[in-house]
Order: sequence, then structure tokens, then C-alpha cells
Amino acid sequence: MRSSASAPRRTAAALLSAGLILGLATALAAPATPAAAVPGANGNKKVTAVLFEWNFDSVARECTRTLGPQGYGYVQVSPPQERIQGSAWWTAYQPVSYKIAGPLGDRNSFKSMVDTCRGAGVKVIVDAVVNHMTAGSGTGTGGTLYSKYNYPGVYSDGDFHGCRHDIGDNYQDRWNVQECELVGLSDLNTGSDYVRGRIAGYLNDLISLGVDGFRVDAVKHIAAGDLSAIRGKLSDPGVYWVQEAIHGAGEAVSPSEYLGTGDVQEFRYTTDLKRVFNGEKLSYLKNFGEDWGYMPSDRSGSMVANHDTERNGSSLSYKDGANYTLANVFMLAHPYGTPSVHSGYEFSDKDAGAPNGNNMNACYSDGWKCQHAWPQIANMVGFRNASEGTPLTDWWDNGNNAIAFGRGNKAFVAINHEGGSVTQTFQTSLPAGTYCDVQHGNPTAGGGCTGTTYSVGSDGRFTATIGGNDAVALYVGARGGSGEQPGDTGAAFAVNATTTPGQNIYVVGDIAALGGWAPGAARKLDPAAYPVWKLTAKLPAGTSFAYKYIRKDAAGNVTWESGANRTATVPAAGPITLNDTWRG
Repeated sequence: MRSSASAPRRTAAALLSAGLILGLATALAAPATPAAAVPGANGNKKVTAVLFEWNFDSVARECTRTLGPQGYGYVQVSPPQERIQGSAWWTAYQPVSYKIAGPLGDRNSFKSMVDTCRGAGVKVIVDAVVNHMTAGSGTGTGGTLYSKYNYPGVYSDGDFHGCRHDIGDNYQDRWNVQECELVGLSDLNTGSDYVRGRIAGYLNDLISLGVDGFRVDAVKHIAAGDLSAIRGKLSDPGVYWVQEAIHGAGEAVSPSEYLGTGDVQEFRYTTDLKRVFNGEKLSYLKNFGEDWGYMPSDRSGSMVANHDTERNGSSLSYKDGANYTLANVFMLAHPYGTPSVHSGYEFSDKDAGAPNGNNMNACYSDGWKCQHAWPQIANMVGFRNASEGTPLTDWWDNGNNAIAFGRGNKAFVAINHEGGSVTQTFQTSLPAGTYCDVQHGNPTAGGGCTGTTYSVGSDGRFTATIGGNDAVALYVGARGGSGEQPGDTGAAFAVNATTTPGQNIYVVGDIAALGGWAPGAARKLDPAAYPVWKLTAKLPAGTSFAYKYIRKDAAGNVTWESGANRTATVPAAGPITLNDTWRG
């Protein structure tokens, strides 16, 4: 959508999606425009909400309603392509074609969802099924007639591996794992340049629609060299790429083989968390991560559960109550890996598909569990964003099931998995001040808290009584009380920017106090000295942050200023003064 004549720049969503990028023949072309000015890496926002089998309209609503305001950096959507018909969830993993045509929505609703999410500061990851097609014959959800090994206009018999039997239990033979059929699904010959081109064409089509990354399904069944060749054909070689490769002791194919292609999900992390939270001591987690033999943290995806593991019992699930909630709190507080929060629906039959025709009208109704929105989990996303890149410090445990640790001078969490309360004075590295406990309240725009607060002294210590199966979480940027806090100085923003009636200027950045890159949470500047817009934000001394200015009109349309992210650091005393000019 183009802006009016009085505001000639296009909206952020339009900028993000514009550009002619190589795709399938069905790709919609758009006029070439300059590169988007939205922060490329979403700042410190690296947490993904996995909205499993939500339709595209529901995802779009949730990006605006919850994901953007809570600071999620990404949303992962289920496979969008045409699939086999049926009500079971696993029909999503039997693609019929690469058309966007299925129970989640059509191409237009997909594009609208991408634009809406990106406008809310949330990037979009697609669950990509590229190893195989179907296990049988029929009519797809987009009307395509198909049979196994024959998908009109896409693949024919010669495009599949010659091994036409199931892998079975033999995972000790590499050829069997990568050439034969996973649960009877027709296995694509990804060594073929034609097949690689069709897969890359599908992914490029999604990129042209504004997609920012892919969760690549079942990569252990594809040779790492084949995946590398497919990725080499992408129009955006830097697109985010996280791969599903389940670890199996003694198997011929190791997940670490795929680190050369992109991030890899660390399934041992998931199974170990289940074991520890269900029956061992949380104190064992003191050296959790790479010391447990896991893949490198900066290349690994971490998760408490996904759609497979919660159904096959290899992980915790929503059915595990406090164990599940506290494991998610731990994951979002702990520095290992790039976390994803699974958000699905209730099930008694492990094959059951999504309720209400894949439409999520309201959380906690129609069977939708909305784990990403549970306050104890959702409020930890801000914790993770504030502490991103800082090491684990100040570990404490009681030798059993009560633990606590910090993330440098940015954050601190204490988790009590005992049957009763624990009272403890904790040593932190936090600056002195009053903090909002985001496990029991929400930070407010005025610097307060809707719930419990704790005062950290000049020695970095605070005392708390934590109930059984409960937690306390504090972080810089979520301050309690009111007025200036000890250790606060600030940043004085002043930007010369012209506007038309109905438009206002905001500042947004990579820290919670500046909205965590979410336009909906940006801070409005005062136009009293127009054309200079001003705002003074209280921030702790030493806070380093990235920021940009945005323009919003009366309809809520957002235009980002151009150029690279601006950066600043709050000095030890007094505010930093930032005199800027809007970059058109």
C-alpha cells in the first residue's frame, strides 16, 4: 500500500515486502524499492513463538496483540503449502505442491500475515518440508490430483530416490537413512539439481513474500551437501535457517553435520530438561549446556517441547503443569541456545488436528493452550531480550531443587522447585534499585509494576521468599516503584523531523524501555519544540542500546527512518544527549 502524497514514504510493512526476488512461476512480482530500514537482526529479540497449526489470520492477530508487545522476535508458522487432506496434524508434513493453499489460508492471507507481523516488529519463520512429499495418492487441499511419486507440474517418478521401502529402525546405515523413505513418505532425490531448484524456488517464493527464515524439517534424512547446495540457490543467502535433526546415540548421521548449513535444534537439551524437572535435582543444571556435550550454544536451537516431542513423550508438555512452566522460565533465563516457545492445543489423541478449523479466536478457549502468552512464560521474553549476550553469573543452589543465577548486570532469576517455600538473600550483579518481579507483575510505561517489587541494594543483594514451584525474575528495564531509581541516569532524545497533521514521531530500540523494537511499544516524543521532537527516558548508567525513529500516522501506519541502527551508551552520571535528524 502506498502512502498519501503528504507522506511519500511507504509503510514499514510495504518496504519489507517490496523487491523483485526470484521465486516460482506463481510468485507475485512487486516494484523494486530500496532495502527495508527495519532493524535487520531484530536487535536482541531472538525468541521464537511457534504457533503450531494456527491459521494465518490468527497468527496476524496474535503478532499485534501479544507477540510484538511482549518482545518476541520471531513467529514460526506451520507448513503453508498444499497438503494432503485430512484432520490429523501430520497432514501438514505431507506436501502435495508448493502452492500456498490449505487449511491455514491462501496466498493473500499468508502475505497479509507476514506484513502484519513484520509491522508489529515480529519476523516470520516458515516450517519448511523439503525432504519428501506424500505417502499415498488423492486430491490435495488446493485441488491438485496426485499420486505417490507423481505431483503434476512439480515432480515425477524420476525425481525420487530409488529406495522404495521404509527406513524402519535401521538408523545405523547412512544410505538407509538418507535414501529410503521416512514412514513411507516418497523421498526426494535432493542430489538432483532439478529437485534442488524446485525446493529453492519454493523457499525463494516465500522470501519474496517477506519471510525471514526457515525451520527445515527432517534434515537428518537429507545429505548435508544437498542442503548446502539448496541454500546456495536462495535469493537471500543470509536468511535464518534452523534445522530439525534429532540426536540418536550410535546413529550414522549426527546433527552436528548440519552446523555448516545453519543452526541445529539440540534435542538432548529438550530430553534432559524433562528428566531433570520431572525427577532429578535442579542443582545439577549448574553447568548445563555445552559442558553436557551439546552442540555450540551460538549455533543451537533450544526448546522445552515441540509438536513431535510433546506427543511422543520425549519432552515435557502442558500436561506437566508447574514442571513445564518452570522449565520454560529456565530456558528463557539461561544463555544456552536460541529459544523457541511451543504454543499449541490440547490433545488426548496424539494424531488430533487443530481445533476450531485452525482458527484461534481467543486464548484458553476451544482447546487452544497459548503457552506463549502464559504470564510466567511471556514475561520472560523481555528478560531474555534484556540479557541477550551476557554470561551466566552469580549461581546459587541449595543442593537440591532451588536455584538462582544472574545474567551479568542485566538480569537475575531464582527458581524454587521444592515442595515448600524458600527464603534466601541472593547476591546479584544488578545495579541498585527497585525491580519489578516479572513472574508476578508487569512493568508499566511509567516505570512502575502491577505486582511484586524487590529492592536491590548497593551491594547487589536482595532477599525473597519464593513459594514452592514458583520463581522470581528481575531485569534491567523492568523497574518497580515510581520516579528516578538509584543508578538511573538516562537518554535525552531530540530529533529534527517534519510531519503532517495526524503524524507523530516515536523512538524505538532494542531494550525494553524503548519497546524492544516493537513499533506498538515505541515511546512518543514531545513536539513542543517542533520541528524538534524530544523525550527523556530514564535508563540505568552504562546501558548500551540501539535505536531508530519511526513516524506513525492517525491510522497507525508506521514509517521507519532509513539507514543503519543508531547506537548510544548511557554515561555513569547524567543523561546522554542525542541530537539527531530524521533520515528520509
